[in-house]
Amino acid sequence: MVETAEFAGSVALLTGAATGIGRATALAFASAGAKVVVADIDERAGRETVQIIRDGGGDATFVQVDVSQTGDVADMVGQALSAYGRIDVAHNNAGVEAAKATTHEISEEDWDRVIDINLKGVWLCMKQQIAVMVEQGGGAIVNTASTVGILAQPNMAAYVASKHGVIGLTKAAAIEYVGKNIRVNAVCPAVVATPMFDRYTKGDAALAAELESALPMKRLIEPHEVAAAVLWLSSKSASYLNGHALVIDGGLSIQ
Repeated sequence: MVETAEFAGSVALLTGAATGIGRATALAFASAGAKVVVADIDERAGRETVQIIRDGGGDATFVQVDVSQTGDVADMVGQALSAYGRIDVAHNNAGVEAAKATTHEISEEDWDRVIDINLKGVWLCMKQQIAVMVEQGGGAIVNTASTVGILAQPNMAAYVASKHGVIGLTKAAAIEYVGKNIRVNAVCPAVVATPMFDRYTKGDAALAAELESALPMKRLIEPHEVAAAVLWLSSKSASYLNGHALVIDGGLSIQ
């Protein structure tokens, strides 16, 4: 269980924090007392997340970032340090969906876009975050993967590959930096009620209903349910969890 003010005085850096899981997690960290760096490519929605936190009495700042770009990521971490002096928690959540296509029909452009943001982007962020955490003596990182990072789904090869990669990257870093007081874990949600889900279904009510009915609990996951898992993995209550991929799917993966 995460205490109400467990993260008081700490700094949490979140990518993809403008909407969906990222926004819910940013609000949760702020409620737990953290200073929050809201990072996203969407400036309008990102600043809206910051304003919600500030309106609630929290401390937050926005940084615009394209996580697939080395310079952007370095600047994001630099701005976080300039604003707050340290990074105690990082949630690498930025990601994109892929166009539905069989493996041999995926365009190289779409493949590169998905891998660059969903996988390379996580690595670029971790590269910068870990350097800071090593220097300051520790920290916690949680990466957003997916149940399709453990299982698979047809017509989504690029997305599936990217999320499998995130889990592998999480495990590799967890082993490398455990002696530096840095824990690295991942969350693996199934279908979450986010703008990404809306973009994927494109207003197709039948498709949305089909995806929802395929879940054992017969409803989409709410962003705050994933946020709660991210906070727990980052907390003292999860101090012995390292390299773990926490599945949040209501039992989908054990059917």
